[in-house]
Amino acid sequence: MAGESEERFDGVLLGMAQQHTGGITEILDTFFGFLRRKTDFFVGAEKGRAEKTVLQVVRKHEQLANKESSSKPPKKEGEEPKQKKPKPSPSSPSSSSAPLTSSATTADKQPEIFEITDEDEGGKENGGGSAMDTSDTKQQQQPKPKQEEKEEDDEVSKPDTDEEDEDAKGKLKPNMGNGADLPNYKWTQTLVEVDIRVPSGVSFPLKSRDVVVDMRNKHLKVGLKGHGPIIDGELYNKIRVDDCFWTLEDKKTINVHLEKRNQMEWWSRVVLTDPEINTKKVQPENSKLSDLDGETRGMVEKMMYDQRQKEMGLPTSEEQKKQDILKKFMEQHPEMDFSKAKIS
Repeated sequence: MAGESEERFDGVLLGMAQQHTGGITEILDTFFGFLRRKTDFFVGAEKGRAEKTVLQVVRKHEQLANKESSSKPPKKEGEEPKQKKPKPSPSSPSSSSAPLTSSATTADKQPEIFEITDEDEGGKENGGGSAMDTSDTKQQQQPKPKQEEKEEDDEVSKPDTDEEDEDAKGKLKPNMGNGADLPNYKWTQTLVEVDIRVPSGVSFPLKSRDVVVDMRNKHLKVGLKGHGPIIDGELYNKIRVDDCFWTLEDKKTINVHLEKRNQMEWWSRVVLTDPEINTKKVQPENSKLSDLDGETRGMVEKMMYDQRQKEMGLPTSEEQKKQDILKKFMEQHPEMDFSKAKIS
């Protein structure tokens, strides 16, 4: 791909990059994790083929970057490239609070991601920095010890700190399964179903007769006999009770599977007493769309497109349609003055 074709996914990739505060290593880990879980990239060919393919692509773009850099005129003396740095997130570690103490620490740093504007491209390609700039050590994030990463994985979902969206204030950021990690249980969802993992919290091995699960049209109760309920409240929306079930995993975790009655919406919480997640940050998996019929799939894809357009400040499909109709009408009636027209 080249030119505009190569840039067509920039909006999606930048949005993805802004959610990966761990730098390029975290982004690559997410991407290769997707290939491992959803494709046969690693096991579908002879041994070593996956690594060979990745190296070919890396070397190709390394050569292109070197070629583009050498073809640009030298940077004027004293000129500094300008960079658009992403807004710092309160949840991400502060670079100023972790001073560099040795050259070894600097070498292990994860590269930080910046968006480079067109006017800065000349400076960028002549040694001033790249989209993944490692020259400014003050802006780098130190790699977290494995123990610290493990402790963060065990934490509950954090509140969404998106300052540009008033509706998102106070809501949780969805976990990787488009649900939430709450103190007493974790849940994930697709458009069709909701899956809940409820740790029992007891030291003895459970049997099915020890578990209490009551699923009704719009109510859920989960707990253990002789103990207070872990979940007990009105559901976010109605479920298909006949298609719901629960299982006992490893004699200590209760798994509850709920089938949504309305399979065209994302739940912001399981029961109404729980904190809400920001459903605008939900990331649908394309592989799940194949499970839907043609009409439903079309509606879901349209909804996903409109959501991405809003995030990038672009018109939705309906707004674009109205603009096209207005443009066509204006072309057909050049004698009319639309300068003061207010189009809602």
